[in-house]
Amino acid sequence: MDQTVRAEHYYVYLACCANGTLYVGSTRNVEQRIAVHNAGRGGRYTRSNRPLSLVAAWPFNSKAEALRAERALKRLSPSHKLALAESISPLEEEEV
Repeated sequence: MDQTVRAEHYYVYLACCANGTLYVGSTRNVEQRIAVHNAGRGGRYTRSNRPLSLVAAWPFNSKAEALRAERALKRLSPSHKLALAESISPLEEEEV
């Protein structure tokens, strides 16, 4: 039996809402979280601004690191968030 321990990552993601605003969140599974938002079961803000499209996602080794990064990203202006997203390519689908 294979007992290889697979490190779980936490992700901070940047999504664009239907009204053009940017939404920042954190999760262990970005693809699933975006689907939850788009199904209307995500955060209150995203329920009324669907659909969301993923702009970028960044991996972190711990939940604490991800939450610190999420908090810092939320403090940035929309233009700075987009600049950061453009400077770092989004995760490939198989990585999310």
